[in-house]
Amino acid sequence: MFALRTTTSRFIPRIGSIAQMSQLGDLGSGAGKGGGGGGSIREAGGSFGKMEVAHEEEYFYKQRQEQLQKLKAKAIEKHDFHEESIKQHEDAILRHKKAIEELKKEH
Repeated sequence: MFALRTTTSRFIPRIGSIAQMSQLGDLGSGAGKGGGGGGSIREAGGSFGKMEVAHEEEYFYKQRQEQLQKLKAKAIEKHDFHEESIKQHEDAILRHKKAIEELKKEH
């Protein structure tokens, strides 16, 4: 928000932090430009720094895909387990109903 003081003619906006944020460069473009601090290759900047960023992004993308596949497989495994449990319980219910019917016939 902007604030204007007419008596001292001073602005009290916080534009400085916004201007600094917009000055950031691309990842891997060198130290101090938004992509630095990630190792000597990334700090050097240039095409090697950008290539390093691309390799890191690819690594993490593959890692996320692998985690999602494992999660999906585990969910399918749990589903199959519960389906089998339901089938076993239904079979047990039928057996017990038959046993109860047999007991009723005897009396």
